[in-house]
Amino acid sequence: MAYWLVANPYAGNGQKNGEQWLKYLAEAGITEPERCDLLDQSWKHRVAPGDIVMVAGGDGSVNTGAGICLERNATLAVLPSGTANDFARNLALPEDPSALCELIRDNVAQDVDVAEFGEGMFLNVAHIGLGALPAKESSGAAKKLLGRFSYGVQALRRVNARRGFRAKIRCDQAFVSGRWLSVAVSNGAFFGGGNEIPQATANDGLLHVIAVKPRPLLQLLFTFFLVQLTGNSPKRTSTLVHLKGERCDILTSRPKTVAVDGDEAGKTPLHVVCRRHSLRVIGTSVVRTGDAATSQPGLK
Repeated sequence: MAYWLVANPYAGNGQKNGEQWLKYLAEAGITEPERCDLLDQSWKHRVAPGDIVMVAGGDGSVNTGAGICLERNATLAVLPSGTANDFARNLALPEDPSALCELIRDNVAQDVDVAEFGEGMFLNVAHIGLGALPAKESSGAAKKLLGRFSYGVQALRRVNARRGFRAKIRCDQAFVSGRWLSVAVSNGAFFGGGNEIPQATANDGLLHVIAVKPRPLLQLLFTFFLVQLTGNSPKRTSTLVHLKGERCDILTSRPKTVAVDGDEAGKTPLHVVCRRHSLRVIGTSVVRTGDAATSQPGLK
């Protein structure tokens, strides 16, 4: 079994990349990992089944590493180094870097879901509408200065300027149609730097679709804080719709930008399928939101 250290020096504020993790890995006994450039993937063909690919970066970098692991039947290890780190939140990883590296050394792993669309995949969330704006606008100096809050700042800055878009949404047998401010298709339990998807986990075999209708800013904020405080979707609301299923299809009246795990990934229509327990990752449990139990065992 080989260890591969894949770093993105542009992740987060640029202060925490592969170099920062080398000392913790060495203390855990992983002294000579294969060091690779995320932008140059000529090395990926040397990754063997059972190897551990350690990704130091944000959600976009982790998404790329996950694709390599799926292709090569390797195990993904997340070294949180980005702005949002939402996928890492799903895994309830130790905050202590030394403890995390010990889990990697001991190959403590579990299986989580992957969302597939077209020829791509994502681990966290696909956004259409308002939620896709931060992927295009939260970058550079603003992203380094504000960190994960840059996503919310950019979204709120535009909320009053958006009238929404028309779309039809089908999730398994459920169907809704109307005008929407934002549609998010989540594979995990977190998005946008720690915002929670109600009653979701990264291994429940379901996609969670959160569709938000155009409403005044105060009404949107009230619904948002209600969801975050209670951990549940409102039973009756004129603002938010929450659907669950193994498949999701979104058809918009006009092509709309789709952003997955923080990066632009094409235009609508969007067709997503949840591939249950298809990715092996380092970690002992997954976080479950909106439930008295904060985690589910995932140890194999």
